[in-house]
Amino acid sequence: MAARSLNYVDQVDTDDPAAAAMAAGRTAERHVTALYEAHALSLARLALLVLGDPAAAEDVVQDAFLGLYRRWDRLSAPAAALPYLRASVLNGCRDAMRRRSRPGIVTEEQPLESAEAAVLHTEEHRAILAAVRRLPARQREAVVLRYYLDMTEEQAAKAMRVSRGTVKSATSRAIAKVGQMLKEGS
Repeated sequence: MAARSLNYVDQVDTDDPAAAAMAAGRTAERHVTALYEAHALSLARLALLVLGDPAAAEDVVQDAFLGLYRRWDRLSAPAAALPYLRASVLNGCRDAMRRRSRPGIVTEEQPLESAEAAVLHTEEHRAILAAVRRLPARQREAVVLRYYLDMTEEQAAKAMRVSRGTVKSATSRAIAKVGQMLKEGS
């Protein structure tokens, strides 16, 4: 039997609300599963770069996909799903960072990469990653979206839910700050 296309629309009896709800659930499941297979890894990397904690990054991404599945019927169009997921991951990262900064909560900084990967990277690369991790949240988000995910300023602005000018200024400040941190470290 041939696989169904994502554009396939289930034929349902419009007089039966239960059948319509089941068909909508199948449609949401197909779309969200396809998005997960295509984008979960890059979204997890995004969350990892922002948070620096692999377990928290995975949790944020899973919550974003669950939220998308639950709200699929309220999505304006399937094309809006990926921007929704990116914004949801960034918001989840912000929430996780706020929880970390509350008094009484002790968190341990997790290494960003495995021991094997660390050996392969140069000292300069590690220094840059460390400097990016020390940036304020908005600047770190802007840099990761623009240069790690290769987003345009407009795409990054939509994901961060800020203006394009805010992305430009946050990126510019971040680059200057990373350069300053690298000079001070040498």
